[in-house]
Amino acid sequence: MGLTKVLDLFDFEKHFNEGYHAPSRETQLGDYAMVMGLVMLLFIGFNRIWHFVYLRLEPMLCGIFSVDKLPASSAYWRYLDSLGINQAQSLLRIMSRLRELAWKRCGIQYSHIAIDIDATVETIYGDQESGRVGHNPKHRGKKGYRPILCFIEQPREYLYGKLRKGETVSGEETAKVIRIIKDHLPSCVQKVLLRADAEFMSWNSVDAALDEGYDFIFSNKQCEPLFDPKTWYRPSRKEEAEFNGCMYQPTGWGQACRFVAMRLPKKPEEIKSQPQQELFEKDPYTYRIFCANLNGKAHEAIERYDKRADAENLIGEAKQEGLAAIPSGKFKNNYAFFQIVLLAYNLWRYFKLLAGCCGKKVKILSGIADNKIRIGRLILLVIGAKLVKSGNRDRVKYSIRDTRTPALLLFYEFLDHLRFKKIQECKA
Repeated sequence: MGLTKVLDLFDFEKHFNEGYHAPSRETQLGDYAMVMGLVMLLFIGFNRIWHFVYLRLEPMLCGIFSVDKLPASSAYWRYLDSLGINQAQSLLRIMSRLRELAWKRCGIQYSHIAIDIDATVETIYGDQESGRVGHNPKHRGKKGYRPILCFIEQPREYLYGKLRKGETVSGEETAKVIRIIKDHLPSCVQKVLLRADAEFMSWNSVDAALDEGYDFIFSNKQCEPLFDPKTWYRPSRKEEAEFNGCMYQPTGWGQACRFVAMRLPKKPEEIKSQPQQELFEKDPYTYRIFCANLNGKAHEAIERYDKRADAENLIGEAKQEGLAAIPSGKFKNNYAFFQIVLLAYNLWRYFKLLAGCCGKKVKILSGIADNKIRIGRLILLVIGAKLVKSGNRDRVKYSIRDTRTPALLLFYEFLDHLRFKKIQECKA
């Protein structure tokens, strides 16, 4: 019920119908109802299409779609089988419009943002198309997909990404991703910081970031810049790590770039734990080296990179919400389902941001925007209610004994106020 208010606030159906590339398959309910059926399934917490058997007669969902019962799960399977890369690209454009509206309604105006680029592994266990044996530390030797995902640090939302074959990301692919990011940014953004690990580090990616005018800091495991041994420094006396920086042009690069480094002395336990004694004595330090165009001291640049660690948590959360599910043996269908999952993920982000806007009045909603989706689901969605039909009207009654009910009702009033305000703006 709350999600329908949010979708109405954003005029989501209008933007969906304008931007969605409809497949050749025609459906009785329409494309919007079929896609939103999948989104609702994921939003509630189910991540397999056959889980529709549990929701087919759910009164609130049937009321939202104005049907006596939802289509069978096989109908959603057949619809997903008709989706492909064109539908996935149109969903990305719809998410860009939704982001612009959501930031406006939530009062978000970030002029400077940080974008974390990362890749993950989705292990496959059948004969799915485009599965490859590659980097898969948890299931070595098994086939998988290797999708790229870009997240905005501040609202922790998904910006751009795509499902890929299970191969290492090339420099050309990274450059394409960097160049397309600008098409999905809200209009208020003026400055962007890109952060990525060593897999995305290459001259192609650095050149693309420089051409687009982005700040960047990439982890480095390929180049070996020469640092002046006299310029290592510590930010404070208690700091164990030492930092340094230099300008260096690797072979094949078009220009010299700034490299910053951090080194930590190896502990005696690490040396003793080696199975075989080294023939020659190695450097007694462990190094972390980065390529960046950031101003300031080396330790300040590395501190900004370390905030990228939260991207792993966001990817893990997205996997729990259905990103790890591989619904089809066809790559094009999985490619489209990938974007549907992340659309539901972003809707939860906006849902929690709006709930956080009225968190000052209700203690239980304070800080909910930073909670995981499963926590937000327990507070804002999974609440016992009864659907009552009388006088040609359907009413939802919540238990007065549930401590979450007052906060939920206040949140609904807040959404109704925003919807009324939007109507007044349209009339003006």
